[in-house]
Amino acid sequence: MDIIELLKIIVFGIVEGFTEWLPISSTGHMILVEELIQLKVGEDFWNVFKVVIQLGAILAVVVLYFHKLNPFDAQKTSRQRQETLVLWIKIAVACIPVVVVAMPLDDWMDEHLYNGFVVAAMLILYGILFILVENRNRYLQFPVQRVNQIDFRTAVFIGLFQLLALVPGTSRSGVTIIGAMLLGCSRSASAEFTFFLGIPVMFGASLLKIVKFVTRTEGMFSPLEIFYLLFAMAIAFAVSVYSIKFLMGYIKRNNFKLFGYYRIVLGVVVLAYFSVTALIG
Repeated sequence: MDIIELLKIIVFGIVEGFTEWLPISSTGHMILVEELIQLKVGEDFWNVFKVVIQLGAILAVVVLYFHKLNPFDAQKTSRQRQETLVLWIKIAVACIPVVVVAMPLDDWMDEHLYNGFVVAAMLILYGILFILVENRNRYLQFPVQRVNQIDFRTAVFIGLFQLLALVPGTSRSGVTIIGAMLLGCSRSASAEFTFFLGIPVMFGASLLKIVKFVTRTEGMFSPLEIFYLLFAMAIAFAVSVYSIKFLMGYIKRNNFKLFGYYRIVLGVVVLAYFSVTALIG
């Protein structure tokens, strides 16, 4: 086991943990870091690693919101338990478009759209959209203040917005937050529903990648590969806990425009990097 490889794992875990929940595109950051830092692993395992590492981030949501998401909590009233079950049904309904569309397009998206130029374009485009949406929302009173107030119709439309995140660089959290706000949800309600949507979506995506890996390689992970995955997930979990708490505290006093400006700057950096690399190559 190489200490340099462990340091690389820590970097990937930190990047995943910080960027998965902030609306700045974890894929955009990972593809840039991937250009600068390469793990000494096979391509098939790397394709699994960069998706399964998200399970650490998902676990942070489960831990932080366990009480809110647990429909069997004895401390809840019967009405509260019922509301929690209904919330899970809304989450399931919102995930249907991704399940129907994403699975057959997964390989095609990886092959044709997973590149720096697409990522840069999406970073800039949705950065501009964040600024425009927040300018529109400047004096708006959101009718939906709490995540439990999101109805089934709104949940379905948020799920449709989530489809846009199939394009790398879009940011699943970013596009669903924008969609939810356009549909009348407050910033906190939009962010929380985005967190909750990530649980089944990322578990499903990770399972799909693992199944494809086992099918294509006709084998299982080596002990070292298992360690890499678990270690990266642990780092992503720890950083995600902080990232989620930071975001929820930040949007109580601020809007998302700062993230929009950040996306634009990062998009320009990514575009410049890959343009120079293409010219040199």
